Amino acid sequence: MQIKKLSAAIRPESPKIVVYGESGMGKTTLIASLPGRVLIVSAEAGLLSLSFAAGDDRFDVVEVSTVDDLIAVHKHLSSSSHGYDWVAVDSASEIAEVILAAEKKKAPDPRQAYGAVIERMTAAFRAFRDLHGVGVYFTAKLAKIKDEATGRVTYGIAMPGAKLGDAVPYLFDEVFRLVSVDEVDANGVKTPTRYLQTSGDARSVAKDRSGALDPLEPADLGAVLAKMAAHTGAAVSATKEQE
Repeated sequence: MQIKKLSAAIRPESPKIVVYGESGMGKTTLIASLPGRVLIVSAEAGLLSLSFAAGDDRFDVVEVSTVDDLIAVHKHLSSSSHGYDWVAVDSASEIAEVILAAEKKKAPDPRQAYGAVIERMTAAFRAFRDLHGVGVYFTAKLAKIKDEATGRVTYGIAMPGAKLGDAVPYLFDEVFRLVSVDEVDANGVKTPTRYLQTSGDARSVAKDRSGALDPLEPADLGAVLAKMAAHTGAAVSATKEQE
């Protein structure tokens, strides 16, 4: 048995982030704010919003239509020679729906199909989360959950079957909701501004285990990552001083 200091046991790792939000909010557009070389894993025909970055050589794209395609991408990224700093999977909700459609064709009982989706997507999430040396960004659709007794609406991650959507936040350290906030200028004019909600509340699922972020951060992943990195560096320095 080897006992070590907590500071030695905590190894800095590339962030693994999930961002969910309503359609058209800009989850895909956020990919352009990732630093370094990025492999975009697209399960949607919706990369038009990134046309402004088409001339940027930092971005490569691979299209997936089955879970086997996703496994092949993971295998490629498991090698040390891929050269990417980030992989952006757009979107996890769409991939899960593709898997569900395929499983329904094979399973006579729909419950078996949903069970297979939960099993295969949970394994995929864990596999990408545990990739070393590369950051991971998953986009996901927003689910609106209405309590029929009270009429209260809460927001979470949309996946086939409630169990899978509820499980996703437990698999990642950083889970953000992309929201729009009306900002009012001195003349009373409202301008919708996008933010990343990094802290959960009574209505929305969100969390930031880095401890570096404000409850609302500007919708810029590069700036968010820089803030997290600066906080981690400060924490490491403080630990060394205490030692």
